Amino acid sequence: MRFPVKESGVSSLTPVEEAQRQILQKISPLEPEEVSLDDALGRVLTDDVEALRTLPPADNSAMDGYAVRGADVSAGPARLTVVERIFAGQAPRRELATGECARIMTGAALPRGADTVVMQEKTRATNDSAVEILERHVKGANVRSAGEDAREGDLLLRAGTALGVGELGLLWGQGLTAVRVHRRPRVGIMSSGDELVEIGTPHGGRIFDTNSPALAAVVRRCGGVPRKLGIAADRLEAVRQKIETGLAPEFDALICVAGMSVGEKDYVRDVLAMLGVQIDFWRVAMRPGKPLAFGTRGNALVFGLPGNPVSALVTFELFVRPALRRLQGLDPTVPVVPGVLAAPLKKPAGLRLFARAHARYQDGALVATPLSSQTSGALTSAAGATHLVSVSPELESVAAGSKVELIPVSWGP
Repeated sequence: MRFPVKESGVSSLTPVEEAQRQILQKISPLEPEEVSLDDALGRVLTDDVEALRTLPPADNSAMDGYAVRGADVSAGPARLTVVERIFAGQAPRRELATGECARIMTGAALPRGADTVVMQEKTRATNDSAVEILERHVKGANVRSAGEDAREGDLLLRAGTALGVGELGLLWGQGLTAVRVHRRPRVGIMSSGDELVEIGTPHGGRIFDTNSPALAAVVRRCGGVPRKLGIAADRLEAVRQKIETGLAPEFDALICVAGMSVGEKDYVRDVLAMLGVQIDFWRVAMRPGKPLAFGTRGNALVFGLPGNPVSALVTFELFVRPALRRLQGLDPTVPVVPGVLAAPLKKPAGLRLFARAHARYQDGALVATPLSSQTSGALTSAAGATHLVSVSPELESVAAGSKVELIPVSWGP
């Protein structure tokens, strides 16, 4: 069985934006799992979280200084009697009366009657029992109010919130140790080609497979759980065996690298069709990465990426990474930032170019210098890249100094 070959003209190719839309419309976030908060960074909540306690539990001082009654210092300088010293973690022993204050340290609870803190630099201590307040202070100054972070019973974080360190801090502050989040997608990765050998085995003049470990690394970096399935020889049955393994229920997505073109030994598309994978599109109007396929079987996502190493990385960035992010409940939008091109670029009409570039800020602008090599088969055209320069299909050239759209890459250091 051979998969039907479409025309080779640009008009038969799927536009990049349409391919991205078709992929994302097939995807819903994965089911929840409970994980330790220590392992939840970057994950997305599946449930609302309510505050279990009020934080801070009492008004406390934002400064080292003196807790005072605002009425005693609102008119200007004053001399107050020091009746107590309060350190963080200690409970105040008494209520302040008019003309009294308490020496207080950052984080310590305010005594009853106090509503203002005068920082130490605005005072002059005359002895251990008295202090001069050197200037007028506004009531409430330098006080962190009870419940400033959270109040018991209030909504703390909504379902759908991505957990950064700040969000985790809120949860740790509630004494929580675990949380429910969308589980990580499990991704099978297979390469194909008689010219490839596994790294660490005798090569006999053949090429080490860099695609599988590189893609496993970027899958891991964007939150997925990769499993390398190995290399399929250029025989239909060998390809079928690897793909059947990758379509097992344990995987949410399968990445097939190479074998997607029209050569005599390119069997991947044929095998996908034989195994009931519904192909949504094949061949995208872009360079590098034109021979790209996407399909589904049940809930499993199947990506057919080009065999050239840089093409595989670029297509992963634009199509696979957004899909894996949506599976985790994260925003799948491919980020685009404005920049300026440092050197001219040329490209064929009708294809969107994604040139690899190193970008850095100069005089307030992000200036992108295309790498000297743009060959999709050579990893030198990916090493050192920080961004992809996206050039629209209508253009055939872009002059140095032109404003361009830049896409940060996830495979950089």
